[in-house]
Amino acid sequence: MTPDLHDIAARIDAARVYELAARTPLQFAPKLSAELGRNVWLKREDLQDVFSFKIRGAANRMAALKDAEKSRGVCAASAGNHAQGIAKAAAHHGVEALIFMPITTPQIKVAAVEARGAKTRLIGDTYDDACAAALAYSEQSGAVFIHPFDELTVIAGQGTVAKEIFEDAPRDIAAIYVCTGGGGLVSGIGSYARVHSPNTTIFAVEPVGAATLKAARDAGQPVPLNHVDGFADGVAVRTFGTLTFAICELVVDHCVQATNDEISAAVRDIFELTRTVVEPAGALALAGLRRSVANGTAPDGDCIVTVSGANVNFDRIGHIVERAELGAGEEMLFSAVIPEQRGAFRAFVDALGNRAVTEFSYRFQDSQEAHLLVGLKIKSGSERDAVMRALADVNVRANDLSSDRLAKRHLRHLGGGRTPSAETEVIYRVEFPERPGALGQFLSALDARWNISLFHYRNHGAAEGHVLCGFQLLNDDKVALEDSLASIGFPVWEETENPGAKLFL
Repeated sequence: MTPDLHDIAARIDAARVYELAARTPLQFAPKLSAELGRNVWLKREDLQDVFSFKIRGAANRMAALKDAEKSRGVCAASAGNHAQGIAKAAAHHGVEALIFMPITTPQIKVAAVEARGAKTRLIGDTYDDACAAALAYSEQSGAVFIHPFDELTVIAGQGTVAKEIFEDAPRDIAAIYVCTGGGGLVSGIGSYARVHSPNTTIFAVEPVGAATLKAARDAGQPVPLNHVDGFADGVAVRTFGTLTFAICELVVDHCVQATNDEISAAVRDIFELTRTVVEPAGALALAGLRRSVANGTAPDGDCIVTVSGANVNFDRIGHIVERAELGAGEEMLFSAVIPEQRGAFRAFVDALGNRAVTEFSYRFQDSQEAHLLVGLKIKSGSERDAVMRALADVNVRANDLSSDRLAKRHLRHLGGGRTPSAETEVIYRVEFPERPGALGQFLSALDARWNISLFHYRNHGAAEGHVLCGFQLLNDDKVALEDSLASIGFPVWEETENPGAKLFL
């Protein structure tokens, strides 16, 4: 049957969510608005007590349980956020809850579920694996299975996000960008918008590696993905919902896909505005807005983005930060081949100009040429082109690796190795104040007579920069080398006899 949007909107108006869910603010984003040329508002669902909008659907569904159903207990499958909502709602109503979660679920989410009194079982690599196990348990035990997105009462609970948006927005809303996994949130928001603001454009935003709605639309029905990228684990679903697909066919105007780098850049955007680190799925909608502005599909006027959750493991933050500048187009990563001769290294550095260096890896290989991996801060695609032209002008062969997954994920961490050179090599660690031009100052100050055999630098966001440098000694003149290093004025430590250096370098 064709979904009745007016019925869904009425269910949203009647949803019982505020016993457990908070009414979250609609926050204006001035910096993003100026940059993107339209008013941008963040719907802050990360401020819920369970740090996700999922509490709304869980609260509404649990409130609808009959006493006989409560006595049988409930079960659910979740990558974490729905699980926390169910755990909180179950505790509130005095109902036993068992949550099936993928083994890949961030530990912070598992711990949060258990802290609220629910039991957990980790099974499979994806949400769909956990869902199959939960359904089997429900059939065997009689526990009530509560779906995270593909049932009407849950959708109505999630749809209260839209009710608040339209009540709080100061003007008509041009567009709402919604993070999308199985489709519960976008179905609720889209249904309410179609009834109460039919001119508002609804964008469903998915990760490139978990685009289940796009796959369903291409096939005409929900179909399983062959592979699910779990980076944005809150929306890492293999198959779109059956009910949600039927609703989305009526309410979703555009599907937008965002890369992991773009999602990471959106995490940074939200942090700069709110000082909150949201999970990748929580920033997905903003990444979609950026993408649609870039490709010209974003309407003028006020645009709302859902900030859906902030359940992120601390140890994932470093990876997100690393990918953010590449995603925002503010860093380029490239390889370079320069002739292994005195002066070539200096010419290469001069060609980089005063741009901030984020990474610099080099290891002497032979007497003919040197291979480098370099990261640079840039401001635009035209500046990227200018860097490549400047390198070509000094006879440096360079390849832009900014979009190369192998380079971003592996090669930038694998620079180094042993040198085949039989010449005497000494290794030093240098610390310098991390300011624009400091690395170039260090390189320029090195006496040109010293042949550099190893160089590694990486920007870690600290107040000090750290360089590891290897030099080939001429006539074993170590004293002259150390005098040259001391004249630069930065702290220097010799590491030639360091056990790790001897073993790997």
